[in-house]
Amino acid sequence: MGCCTGRCSLICLCALQLLSALERQIFDFLGFQWAPILGNFLHIIVVILGLFGTIQYRPRYIVVYTVWTALWVTWNVFIICFYLEVGGLSKDTDLMTFNISVHRSWWREHGPGCVRRVLPPSAHGAMDDYTYVSVTGCIVDFQYLEVIHSAIQILLSLVGFVYACYVISIFMEEEDTFDFIGGLDAHSYYQDHVELKPVNLSK
Repeated sequence: MGCCTGRCSLICLCALQLLSALERQIFDFLGFQWAPILGNFLHIIVVILGLFGTIQYRPRYIVVYTVWTALWVTWNVFIICFYLEVGGLSKDTDLMTFNISVHRSWWREHGPGCVRRVLPPSAHGAMDDYTYVSVTGCIVDFQYLEVIHSAIQILLSLVGFVYACYVISIFMEEEDTFDFIGGLDAHSYYQDHVELKPVNLSK
């Protein structure tokens, strides 16, 4: 296959997905978002599997990648609904941290233009005990940055799904062609033209 085929496009797309997933994983680690961290980790593994399957002509691996892209789109739709507080969801809950900690998205305090101020507690508290963080001046609110990240993942996954289905169909056609030309026909041709010589068993 040439470099302008669906296979080459799928390889480039998988590389893009890996880069975007690694970028997202870094910021989710910084925000201690354990649910997205686990999802990103699985996504990276399956994308590597799909990349390997595409390079090595392994349709089964690409099928796994294709199924995962559908699940990945569903997960990212849920994240969008979570941060936009659709259907009773609240972005202020500890759902993304499995209720282990009270951390929020890293972008909440470090988004573009955000000014972070840590306010000390009342005079009765310890001087080094910070209880409140004030964030002002953000150009884009953190929930919209998370939505943008998820939207990019959805777009890449949908395009990847289409290309993966195309590449699987191409691989299947090539396998059928190979079996037709060099498989059964060659075997029957070989048997028709082989001369069977009797074997004399001497005592």
